[in-house]
Amino acid sequence: MKVYKFVVQSENDKERLDILLSKREEIPSSSFAQNLINKGLILVDGKIVNKNYPAKAGQEIEVRIEETEELNLKPETIPIKIIYEDENLIVVSKPSGMVVHPSFGHSSGTLVNAVLAHCEIAEVSEDKIRPGVVHRLDKDTSGLLLIAKDNKTHLALSDQLERREIKRRYIGLVVDIIKEDSGTIDAPIGRGFKNFKKMTIAGRASREAITHFEVLKRYNKYTLLKLILETGRTHQIRVHMAYIKHPIVGDKEYGGRRSGADLGLKRQFLHAKELEFIHPVTGEKICLSDNLPDDLMEALKKLGETNESGIGF
Repeated sequence: MKVYKFVVQSENDKERLDILLSKREEIPSSSFAQNLINKGLILVDGKIVNKNYPAKAGQEIEVRIEETEELNLKPETIPIKIIYEDENLIVVSKPSGMVVHPSFGHSSGTLVNAVLAHCEIAEVSEDKIRPGVVHRLDKDTSGLLLIAKDNKTHLALSDQLERREIKRRYIGLVVDIIKEDSGTIDAPIGRGFKNFKKMTIAGRASREAITHFEVLKRYNKYTLLKLILETGRTHQIRVHMAYIKHPIVGDKEYGGRRSGADLGLKRQFLHAKELEFIHPVTGEKICLSDNLPDDLMEALKKLGETNESGIGF
C-alpha cells in the first residue's frame, strides 16, 4: 500500500475533500477519491471524514492507495462454467481458489481473464481493474457471479445492486449450533484499525451491513444456513457470522481456521447458490441456481447427507 501525505494550501481552503483529492496527480478522478474515502483510506489530521468534508488550509491529508500492477488485461484459455448467457450479460460459477479480477499479485489466472477469452465484457469500472464485474466474491468463496458485456448493461445492473434489488443467497456451514431458526445481523462493517485488509464491526469508515439467515439443518457441531445479503460489504457474511460467534467453517481469517478438518475441507464452506435480478434490457426476471461444488457436497456427506436435495435449500 502506497501512502502519500500533503498539506492543504490556502487556495484550497474549505474545498470539498473528494474534489480536492481529484486534483492530485496520484488520484485519477473524484469517483476514485470517493471510493478511497468510503474505504477509510483517507485521513484528515489523522481522522476519517466524509467526502463532503470542507478541507481547511494547514490540515494534513494522508492518502493510502492499495497498490495495483500496470494491468494489461489479456484473455486466457481457462475453463469456466457458464450458468446463463445472452448478448448483454453472462453469469458464471466461480470455483473456489480463483481470484475474480486482476490486482496486485494476481495479474493473470483470474475469472476476468478467463471470461475475456470467451466474450467481450464491459469496460466500466470505478478503478479500471474490474471490467464488467457487477459484484464480487472472495477468492475462496464459490458460486454465481454476474458480469456485464457492455457498459450500459453494467451501469443498469450496478444501479439495481445499489438499490438492493439484486437478490443474492448463499449456503454456508458455521461452527456450533445456532438455536434460532432465523435471524438478522445488523452491524456496520469497516476496515480494521490495525490491519486495513481485514474487515471488522464498527471499523474505519463503517457502512451499514445487514445479513439475514435461516437454519437449513443442524448437525452434531455445525449448523447449515441459508444466508441472504441485504447489503454487500467486503467479507460481510464472514465478518457477521464471526461477530455472533458462529464463524464460517474453514474461514482462516475470521475464526473458523481450526474447523472443518474432520470434513476434509481445505477452504471456507461458503457458496453463492442463488442469484435473482431483472434483466436490464428485456425486463425479464432472471432466477438462477448453482449446485454445491464437489468438495462442499463431500463435506456434507460426512455429516450424513446423501444428495443436495436433502438440505432443503
